[in-house]
Amino acid sequence: MRQLLVINPNTSVRVSALLQQHVQAAAGSHVAVRTATARFGAPYIACEASYAVAAHAALDAWAHDLAQPQQRPDAVLIGCFGDPGLMALRESSPVPVTGLAEASFIEAARHGRFAIVTGGERWGPMLQRLAQQLGHAHGLAGIHTVAPTGAQLAADPDAARTLLAQACRDVVRQMGVQAVILGGAGLAGMAAAVQPQVAVPVIDSVVAGATWALRAHPLPPERRLPGFDVTWGGVSDAMAALGMGAITGPGTGHAGTDQLAR
Repeated sequence: MRQLLVINPNTSVRVSALLQQHVQAAAGSHVAVRTATARFGAPYIACEASYAVAAHAALDAWAHDLAQPQQRPDAVLIGCFGDPGLMALRESSPVPVTGLAEASFIEAARHGRFAIVTGGERWGPMLQRLAQQLGHAHGLAGIHTVAPTGAQLAADPDAARTLLAQACRDVVRQMGVQAVILGGAGLAGMAAAVQPQVAVPVIDSVVAGATWALRAHPLPPERRLPGFDVTWGGVSDAMAALGMGAITGPGTGHAGTDQLAR
């Protein structure tokens, strides 16, 4: 049975439960999904500072999971529409890694130009930057952020569906896009509810993430050693155990980037 690790890089156990429910439903019974919650940071990622801390929290959650006796996952999904820590985790992981945003960009781009609808006004420039970094800026027509945060939208699903459906219709009319991403872990399941009211495909970022994980191919053997290329100080024991000194062992010298295939 395939194993999928979902990392919630915020500290909300409620968001973790939502991710577990919707990723497992999308993945099906032939995939064992487990969700790890950040051990520190913000309950909701809504600004640059909380995003920066979430990247560390995602790496820590991944290292802590690897230290447990359960089977190593076949893929890792960062359960935040913003993918904090994506590049660092991908560099360090022996299995494929993506995030809700990257997976959604890939799915939406199959339809043509796309727009993003999400909660929290500060996410606009952050997501624009991420799209540029991931090579999807050319396909992104625009980002519409509604005033409530994702956490606030999730707390009132009925009102959220009405607000989000209107926002999706607005971006289709104003931007002429062929798809709309409804982005955010807290908005899991809402795309299906608003789809009948929108003329183009509405992408659920959580479903897109799960779908990507099912399609991910194993990395080549030379990439299957987990770890970091630095020696850590002041981090958790789980992260320290994956540092360069821990990987190479006493007296073996430092492992270079070629040796670890980073």
